[in-house]
Amino acid sequence: MPVLLNTAFCPPVEYFALMAKEMTATRKALVYIEACENYQKQSYRNRCHFYSDTGRQALSFPIVHIDGSHNNIPITEVEVDYSSGWVVRHERAIVSAYRTSAYFEYYADEFFAILDSRPGTLFSLNWSLTEFFIAKTGLYVDMRRTEDFCPFGSEMYGVDYREKIHPKKENAILHELQLEKPYFQVFSGKYGFIPNLSIMDLLFNEGPDSILWLKEKGGLV
Repeated sequence: MPVLLNTAFCPPVEYFALMAKEMTATRKALVYIEACENYQKQSYRNRCHFYSDTGRQALSFPIVHIDGSHNNIPITEVEVDYSSGWVVRHERAIVSAYRTSAYFEYYADEFFAILDSRPGTLFSLNWSLTEFFIAKTGLYVDMRRTEDFCPFGSEMYGVDYREKIHPKKENAILHELQLEKPYFQVFSGKYGFIPNLSIMDLLFNEGPDSILWLKEKGGLV
């Protein structure tokens, strides 16, 4: 069954695990990204979490506020504010965190090229990054934009996970998918395994084996 997700910046592992659940070796997972909502602050729409040498840390970026407000701005019209130089700071933080990971050098240039291209809107930035992570993790996904806003809990676009994946809300997605299992992390010897970070944490550490982790019990069915 298709899944419906909010747009997200370098989304958490569970976001992609839901995609992996719906795909097989011969059938793409159909995934809808909510394109008809208004922007909401303090969400994964413009933030993510990664594993630094001090533990779990957040990266976020500012948006351009219209008339000093972020309220009632259609999500596809939200512009990214690049004036503060956050791209350079983010890239430095990511390099510091993952430069010794097994696969960082294989993906860093293409990943940073997306950030350096400075897409004008939040939605286009997130879309490009999500496409990148889908391709590099090896997921088989047909990603589409919604054309209408539907009530929460509706199955108009499939199983509705909007707002269930939120930095301030706990959920049982990884438990339900039987994916509460560790993988190698650079600083796990210092702080232990930290689950459900940005997908970049899984990709930089596991590389082409990311898909084996994302599929329940490994492999495709």
